[in-house]
Amino acid sequence: MNYRIVNGAISYGAETIIEEINFEINEKDKIAVVGRNGAGKTTLLKALVDNSMLEEGVGNSKFGVYKQGNPSIGYLKQIDFEDDSKTMLEEILKVYKEITDLEKKIEDLSLKLQENSSENLIKSYTESLDKYEFLGGYTYKKEYEVALRNFGFCVEDEKKKISEFSGGQRTKIAFLKLLLSKPDILLLDEPTNHLDITAIEWLEGYLRSYPKAVVIVSHDRMFLDRIVNKVYEIEYGAMALYKGNYKDYEVQKRANYEKQLKDYEYQQAEIKRLTDIANRFRYKPTKAKMALSKLKQIERMVKVEEPNKYDLKTFHNNFYIKESGKDVLEVKDLEVGYDKVLQKISFSLYKGEKLGIIGENGIGKSTLLKTIAGKIKALGGSFSFGYNVTLGYFDQQLEFENDENTVYKEFTSEFPELTTTKARTILGSFLFTGEDVEKKIKMLSGGEKARLKLCEIFKKEPNLLLLDEPTNHMDIVGKESLEQILKEYKGTLIFVSHDRYFVNKIANKILEFKPGKVTFFDGDYEKFEEYKEKNKDLEQISSDNTGKKNADYNKEKSSKNQYLLNKEINKRKNKMDKIEKEIEEKEEEIKTIKDEMKKEENSTDYVKLVGLQDEIQKIENEIEEKMLEWEELNEY
Repeated sequence: MNYRIVNGAISYGAETIIEEINFEINEKDKIAVVGRNGAGKTTLLKALVDNSMLEEGVGNSKFGVYKQGNPSIGYLKQIDFEDDSKTMLEEILKVYKEITDLEKKIEDLSLKLQENSSENLIKSYTESLDKYEFLGGYTYKKEYEVALRNFGFCVEDEKKKISEFSGGQRTKIAFLKLLLSKPDILLLDEPTNHLDITAIEWLEGYLRSYPKAVVIVSHDRMFLDRIVNKVYEIEYGAMALYKGNYKDYEVQKRANYEKQLKDYEYQQAEIKRLTDIANRFRYKPTKAKMALSKLKQIERMVKVEEPNKYDLKTFHNNFYIKESGKDVLEVKDLEVGYDKVLQKISFSLYKGEKLGIIGENGIGKSTLLKTIAGKIKALGGSFSFGYNVTLGYFDQQLEFENDENTVYKEFTSEFPELTTTKARTILGSFLFTGEDVEKKIKMLSGGEKARLKLCEIFKKEPNLLLLDEPTNHMDIVGKESLEQILKEYKGTLIFVSHDRYFVNKIANKILEFKPGKVTFFDGDYEKFEEYKEKNKDLEQISSDNTGKKNADYNKEKSSKNQYLLNKEINKRKNKMDKIEKEIEEKEEEIKTIKDEMKKEENSTDYVKLVGLQDEIQKIENEIEEKMLEWEELNEY
């Protein structure tokens, strides 16, 4: 499979979005498309589906779109279910229609063979079984079950009607249908948005092993690092190809820029030297010929273009803060939730520490920040601030009291004491310059709203920041600037984020939320991942053990708990090992039966074939039960 666009371009009216597109997708390629917000990344994905959007570019090559193998393209354009009264499982099974139709056909053939053992029926039956195996008939149920669980859906959800799900859940269902349909080219536009870390990690593994091509637009750098082998960058209307993952792209981009800049500066110096010689001697009869040769030497040069500067226009923070005392926040047995307790949490935070909160959606992360910020009441337990602590809170909802306000009016209503010059200077540091300050709030993008909120928060100079998904609407350069601001921030920070790269850059403490338990880890996200990898069977028991700094922590009790926990883990591990061995034995049984079915003497014995197939189905069901049992033990 091959899909190429040569010297294409995309325009809207008189405005050219991308002036030269040279883009190629090969089978099994994992491609990232990166660039600033508004560079044309999503527009490119749409053009890959709808080639009528393309026109001739500014390059020298002949414009054309070339497709080998007529590849199928999967792109989630909008959430549209034909019938909201269908259950989620019915929607998911639409993806496997060919398999489920084949199941019915095999069942019908099996019944017919009991009455008529004609050669044609036997041939159709065996061919159907072979096709069923080829299409993944024995594994498709496990495939969608694993996908649903990792996207946060439970068994009970499968029976719910689509109309009963929230907008976000409907998006997830549609996304899963797209993934499981396995098109030749899978186009994903910000696929990690609104997914928790568990779902993102599953998606990473799924896409890494995806047998076909994937094109991803994403601001999640760790996600791209772990999946892609090519990066196309859109910058200043042009596209450039880099081989490797996102980190490789960053290294190559900087090296290419520095080399081109060096070559350009060297050539400009040489042109100046030759021009100076020509100007000096051109009017001297004995030297005129030599001077002319210098000018011709300049004409013959292949000119090196001055490289475009990095498109790194971004925001910065020059605000100062008053120092707090050493003890900033004490959280003790704090119960958070609305109508019921979602989590019970204990931890201590000291001046300058940066706590990253990660975990699944809907289990209390944002609720914890809202509770500490005083937006909702605690259901139990307590929290207290230390000396001279001032609070700043960023809500991911980005709500403003009056969307009709301009940026300038919104900001100066918060800080009426500021002069016009001072207000414009502060707004300018967050990229609101010139006429931008006259934009109405309702006309701002998500990224612009986030910048305005952050600008207001930092102007209040808090020394304890609570940030709930601050990078949700930011491009990569925006994230990098916020990273730099927060790394230099002298205060204390608590933030919720699903962007693991961002978490790893900023946090020196981790609070992981899982259903019914919270784990505190003293270290960055990378070390936390290493810890989890080394201790796959060991999870910290509960939030009761998260406050390890508490002076009254009972070491003797902890040691006893640890002993009991290890004993239980070893027991579980032995049981899991036993199940794995049983699964291997049953898979070997299936292989033996299939070999038996392929023997020539059995090819026309329909009774035996039906019996052997029934045996396979029975063993498959047993394997599925064993795997579910194994998963339950693993998740305990």
